[in-house]
Amino acid sequence: MDRLDELIERMEHERRYDLVLEGGGIKGIALIGALAVLEQRGYRPQRLAGTSAGAIVAALHAAGYTASELRALLLQTGFGSFRDRGPEDRIPLVGETLSVVFQGGIFEGRTLEAWVRDLLAARGVRTFAQLRGEDGLSRVQVIVSDVTERRLLRLPQDAALIGLEADELEVAFAVRASASLPLFYEPVRHKNPRTGRTHLLVDGGLLSNYPVWIFDVPGLPRWPTFGLKLVEDEPEASLGERLGTPQSDYPGILAYLRSLIETMLEAHDRLYIEKANFARTVAIPTLGVRTVEFDLPAATAEALYDSGRAAAERFLTSWNFARYVAQFRTLPRPSRREELRREGQTVDVRSCLSQ
Repeated sequence: MDRLDELIERMEHERRYDLVLEGGGIKGIALIGALAVLEQRGYRPQRLAGTSAGAIVAALHAAGYTASELRALLLQTGFGSFRDRGPEDRIPLVGETLSVVFQGGIFEGRTLEAWVRDLLAARGVRTFAQLRGEDGLSRVQVIVSDVTERRLLRLPQDAALIGLEADELEVAFAVRASASLPLFYEPVRHKNPRTGRTHLLVDGGLLSNYPVWIFDVPGLPRWPTFGLKLVEDEPEASLGERLGTPQSDYPGILAYLRSLIETMLEAHDRLYIEKANFARTVAIPTLGVRTVEFDLPAATAEALYDSGRAAAERFLTSWNFARYVAQFRTLPRPSRREELRREGQTVDVRSCLSQ
């Protein structure tokens, strides 16, 4: 057995891994099911990254919540309360339109942030300094879109770009920003104390809903990165067929904006199905559930969780780290994905797959 084989055997025995969780609103319940299987199989996440719902799961898991605890939390939470409204939203007929025009979103997002903050506080976590790993770095990276500067933020790594210290950054603040679905939630407005510039922070999925590349390093990885990806059950169906006829209970501009939001959020799955087939991805069917379907029946929530479990079981049946390394990580030059990652550019999946 050569040194590479010995190293890979040790990695497989230790079962350390990095985990990237895609965003998907209420569909994030399925992520918990997949996480439960990985946990039961003895896999121990070293670093986690997530967008939107994925950021919520990543932060809570890093804070010490087990998959079973997260399942209980998500199944007992009334997500309808996350559609919190400000005074202007309650004005008959025009309230929601005014909220979108003047605030940038229909709902406030404060209830969601408070919920995350309370759960983290229960485990003694407030800032990213309390989520450091053995190497002194944050165990969690939260993906946020800064639409003011038109760039992707990896928090707390990029905290300085918005004038903050990484260790002092509040985890709930970052998660709230990552989960700010455009137009659905008001964007997080953050004034940079160093420049005086106000940054509008929204859902990380706007720029990278599935940043499975985030922990990649040149050459042989210390351990594998797994990605949890929410996918369509029937990718051949058009978005129009999946989303159905737009609801008529929204006036004029809101009907348009609602359709725009749903199309944008659901399109991420289609992009993945048509362009990618990553060996390290756990592809989880979402059973036709929509991103903002917050009044989800308990039975459907359970089915989403079970879908995540089944997907992880299928993935681990065929997963082989040595084969992955031989096929994808022993090339004599960096992949196009790595080159783009180093340059800080948005990854084009098609160009990566052509390597």
